[in-house]
Amino acid sequence: MKPRVSNQKAAALTLLEVLVVIVVLVVVLFTLAQFFLPNTHYARPKAPRIECINNLKQIGLSFRLWEGDNGDKYPMGVSVTNGGTMELATGTNAWFSFLVLSNQLSTPKILRCPSDTNSLFATNFKTGINRRNISYFVGVDAEESNPQMLLAGDDNFEVGGAPVNSGLLILVSNTPLAWSAARHHFAGNVGLADGSVQSLSNPGLTNLPTSLATNRLAIP
Repeated sequence: MKPRVSNQKAAALTLLEVLVVIVVLVVVLFTLAQFFLPNTHYARPKAPRIECINNLKQIGLSFRLWEGDNGDKYPMGVSVTNGGTMELATGTNAWFSFLVLSNQLSTPKILRCPSDTNSLFATNFKTGINRRNISYFVGVDAEESNPQMLLAGDDNFEVGGAPVNSGLLILVSNTPLAWSAARHHFAGNVGLADGSVQSLSNPGLTNLPTSLATNRLAIP
């Protein structure tokens, strides 16, 4: 009597087939790595800048909500006696212009750029908030009627190669203004009086139209 032929051999993979499967898997994994890794590599440095843009959009919206309830004027154009910051909107007191937005802002944490290593997050508006919790300048003369004026933005400026200190920075069209490398690698974000936000490199900042660049900026 002849022995029965087993079907197990037909169901098993040969050594050659195993090698082919391994090669195919390696090729597939390598292809996926090539597809995803570059995106991950470039997304990481951009993420803080995108978060900064979102911060400024929320700040711009908060300013517009505030001025809608205060005679169409931003806090910098309203006297302190009437709840504004007109007398305080310069230099180290610039942070008061953000403090009066506490009812409009969701959290004081958005007042700090995630790339700003020289500032600290504030946990609330009631205790301890000061200029160390602010990463953004305030456009003292910003008004809705001139939508291209600077309202707020990254304050890591250089003028003629020298870092700008806390105080009132007066800009005119020929001011040799540039971003430092401190936050977004020689780039930055500015919020305009109409609530929009522009992301600018140094050439873009230098080539701002006169209507954009003629501003008094309070640097915290």
